[in-house]
Amino acid sequence: MIIRSISGVRGLTSTHLNTEKISIYARAFHKQTENGLVFIGRDSRPSGEKLLEAFSEELVRLGRDVIVCGVVPTPTVQFMVERSEAAGGVIITASHNPEEWNGLKFVRSDGTFFHSDDCESLFSLVDNDSFLEDAQNRGMVFPDQNSILKHSINIIELSCIDSKSIRNSNFTVVIDAVNGAGSNALPLLLDQLGCNVVKVFCEGNGQFDRGTEPLPANLNLLSKTVLENDADVGFAVDPDADRLAVVNEKGIPLGEEYTLVLAAEGYIKSKQTKETFVTNLSSSLALEKMAIGHGCSVIRSAVGEINVVQKMLEVGSKLGGEGNGGVILKEAHLGRDSLVGVAMILNRMSQDNKSISEIHSSLPQFHIIKDKIAVDKIDPKMVLDKVKSVFNDATIDELDGVKLIWDDCWVHLRPSNTEPIMRIYAEASSKAKANDLINKIRNNI
Repeated sequence: MIIRSISGVRGLTSTHLNTEKISIYARAFHKQTENGLVFIGRDSRPSGEKLLEAFSEELVRLGRDVIVCGVVPTPTVQFMVERSEAAGGVIITASHNPEEWNGLKFVRSDGTFFHSDDCESLFSLVDNDSFLEDAQNRGMVFPDQNSILKHSINIIELSCIDSKSIRNSNFTVVIDAVNGAGSNALPLLLDQLGCNVVKVFCEGNGQFDRGTEPLPANLNLLSKTVLENDADVGFAVDPDADRLAVVNEKGIPLGEEYTLVLAAEGYIKSKQTKETFVTNLSSSLALEKMAIGHGCSVIRSAVGEINVVQKMLEVGSKLGGEGNGGVILKEAHLGRDSLVGVAMILNRMSQDNKSISEIHSSLPQFHIIKDKIAVDKIDPKMVLDKVKSVFNDATIDELDGVKLIWDDCWVHLRPSNTEPIMRIYAEASSKAKANDLINKIRNNI
């Protein structure tokens, strides 16, 4: 199986996404991208090394120079492309999919991911693949051993980060990198910020032993380690380290939805200006309520990182993100970045003498339930049409699937960009009310 969407390409490496298929994608990327060098990185999956070599070799054969960053977070490649004269970048990763999957994320010359029309053009080139002769002059491969360090230094120097205050706080931080691409990057950043670092699943071997997504159910060891080490906070990421989740000093996961809210509140306190934040339709009301309380505002986009980025550029927003733990700070680069999120949350913690649990409890409290249905069991269009007719007392937003909105709750149905499923998200002031919304949807479809 291969899944293609605005989020790139993902496939099972044993049957579909092999080195031959990777070479076809490399040719298509070469045809579509302007002349110039390309940055390539990967997450820690064992299959990634051969796939990276195949993609890189095809570009070199066609005359491209390639800078290989090795095993690095996805946002590190985006950062390197944006801060260079590169024509683009590629990350070999399947993000939160299981180990048997791998994939490709494609980066434009400005460091952002491919737009929807870019993806359509690329996929058309793949479907109509034609072999290209060797270039008269082969390209060259240049290894870059310092991309993570460059990325980290840039984060420490961000205008919204008071690195001196963070260092003076002498935080003890537990990091769970799921043995993925953040295994070296996040401890390095934390060390530079003067934190006492405790590592969990930071072997970088691609064995995602605790589950790929940084969801509360997968963070038992992180929670236990926070308590055992009397740590101030725990952080968890996904295999390519663009998503971030937080565990408080009591060992309680706060949920991915509050990553962006915490970062944004710290940003407001740091900047002392009225800001417009951008997030997607499936993200928590907590951001909106917190922002309004500080005289700021929130604008919603369709789900998908590049949709948030495009809306940020459209409205001139400096900070945005997604409720899956994605923080996008324009000053850093226009992509979800767990390293930026870590620095921003530590910065928030250093702004006053409160624990992370106290800071979190002072924020607007909402509960979100995330459910899904396999699309082979339903007709997505029929489901969306029926939901609109049944819940006619709600405000309906059809920007991305169907979102039903009431004063203090909402439910959102949309086909996934990355899996053969329909997602059903609901949020309310209590778990019971959110669950009730999910059950009403299920009962009607």
